[in-house]
Amino acid sequence: MAELLKLTDISKSFPGVKVLHEVSFGLRPGEVHALMGENGAGKSTLMKILMGIYAADTGTITIDGTPCRITDPRHAIAQGIAMIHQELNPVLDLPVYENVYLGREVRTRAGLANHGLMRRKTQALLDEMGIAIRAETRMRELSVAQCQQVEIAKAISVNARIIVMDEPTSAITDDDVEALFAQIRALTAQGVGVIYISHKMNEIFRIADRITVLRDGELIGTEDAASLDEATLIRMMVGRSLDEAFPKRDVSVGEPVFEVRGWTVDERIKGIDLTVRSGEILGIGGLVGAGRSELVESIFGFRRHVAGTLLKDGSEIRVRHPRDAIARGIALITEDRKHTGLNLLGSVSSNITLPSLSRLFRGGLLNLRTESRLASGYVERLDIKTPTVRQLCGNLSGGNQQKVVLSKWLETDPDVVIFDDPTRGIDVGAKREIYELIGNLVAAGKAVILISSEMGELLGLSDRIAVLADGRLTGTLDRPQFSQEAVMELASRFKER
Repeated sequence: MAELLKLTDISKSFPGVKVLHEVSFGLRPGEVHALMGENGAGKSTLMKILMGIYAADTGTITIDGTPCRITDPRHAIAQGIAMIHQELNPVLDLPVYENVYLGREVRTRAGLANHGLMRRKTQALLDEMGIAIRAETRMRELSVAQCQQVEIAKAISVNARIIVMDEPTSAITDDDVEALFAQIRALTAQGVGVIYISHKMNEIFRIADRITVLRDGELIGTEDAASLDEATLIRMMVGRSLDEAFPKRDVSVGEPVFEVRGWTVDERIKGIDLTVRSGEILGIGGLVGAGRSELVESIFGFRRHVAGTLLKDGSEIRVRHPRDAIARGIALITEDRKHTGLNLLGSVSSNITLPSLSRLFRGGLLNLRTESRLASGYVERLDIKTPTVRQLCGNLSGGNQQKVVLSKWLETDPDVVIFDDPTRGIDVGAKREIYELIGNLVAAGKAVILISSEMGELLGLSDRIAVLADGRLTGTLDRPQFSQEAVMELASRFKER
C-alpha cells in the first residue's frame, strides 16, 4: 500500500543536544501508527517538525509521494495535517467554538466573524462526538479532560487526512476513551491516517496497526502491533526489562499524620472525611468530575473552602494560602505541571529552589552558587536529563519537567505529599522512577495522598483507597478489598444524581 506520509532520515539538534538522528517514519491511509518511546526519545520533536513548528536540520517529508517542505503550522493544516498536543494551551477567555475555529474563523460577506455559524457547527460536532459541552462555554470553565476533548474536536473539524494524537487520553475517563476509539475507527475507515502517541500499553495494543519505537533520538524499529507483546515493547523503549509494573514497598504504617474533617468546597465538595498515616499511601479514586483535584487543591489553599477542619499530627491547622500549607509541611504535585507546577520561562535551578528561596538569601542577595549546587544534586538524584541547571524548563521533555516539579517539593522536606496524577503523560521508565520515589517517601515515614486516573496505578500502589463520586466520599477500601469492580461501583454510586 502506498504511504500517505513518509518522513525520511530526519535529524534535529538544539544547542548542546542532538535530539533526532536520521529517523524515518511512515503512515498509510486508514492506519493507526503508534509512535512510542520514553520521554526525551524525540517523539514530540519529530511531530513538531511534521507540523512546521521546528525545521529539520536534514531529511525529507513526503505527502502522497510528493516532497513537501512544511514551513509553519498553518501550512501543515493546509496540507491536511492536524495535531492534538499533549499539553493543552487553550485561549481561556474565549468560548469553545472560537477556540475550535481559532485562526480559521468563518466570516460573513462583510468580513466579520460569523459567530452564529461557528457556534452551530461546533455544537453539531460536539453532539456528534457525544461530548457534553456547550459551544458557547468559556474554556476556563472546563476541566483538563474537557479541554482535551475540545482539542480532539478541533482536529477532527479541519477534515485532516493525517491526525497526530499526542497523549489524547491522558485526562479522560474510560468511557471517553471508548468514544475516542470509536471516532478513530470511523476516521480510519474513511482513509484518514492517525499517528498515536501514548504511554498506555493497553491502548496501544487495542488501537494500533503498527508501532514505531524511538530511543535517545534514534529509530529502534517499526513492527506490526500484532507481532509484539508488552514485554518486548518495553525492552525496545527502555533498553531493559521492567520486572514489576508497580513496585510496592513493604512499609509499616504508623499513626495519623494528616486528617480532613467535614471538608466542604462550595457546591462541588460535600463533607469529606479523610485520614492518612505515617508510611501510608492513601489513594483517591473516582471518575473525571468527581472532585478529586478540587479537594486537594482546596486543602493546599489553591481554592477556598466553606467548612471543615484540617488536623496535622492531631492539632488543628489553618490553610488559607499555599504558603500556609508549605509552612506546615504539606506539598502538592498538581496534575497540570505546565500551568500550576512550573515556571516554564525559568531555569531548572530557579524552579527547584522556588519554595525554599528564603533560605538561599545572604545579605539580601540570592546565593547563586548555593542554588546551583542544590539543583545539581536533584538533577543527579532524580536523573533529570538537562544539559545544565540553567536550562529553561520549557525546553525539557514532559517527564523531565515532572522530575523538576518533584525536586521542588522534595526540597521543602514535607511530611504530607499529595500527588495529583503524577505520571500523566510520562513514559514507562520514568513512571517506575516516580513509583520508587513514592516508595522512598513512605519508607521515610511520610504520609502520601495519591490521585490517579490509571486504575492499575491506584490499585498497585495504594494501602487504602478513598473513592469520590459527585463530590462525596462514597467509601474507603482496604487493600484486601481492592478490585477494579469495587472502585468503579463506589465511583458510580452518585453518577445519576
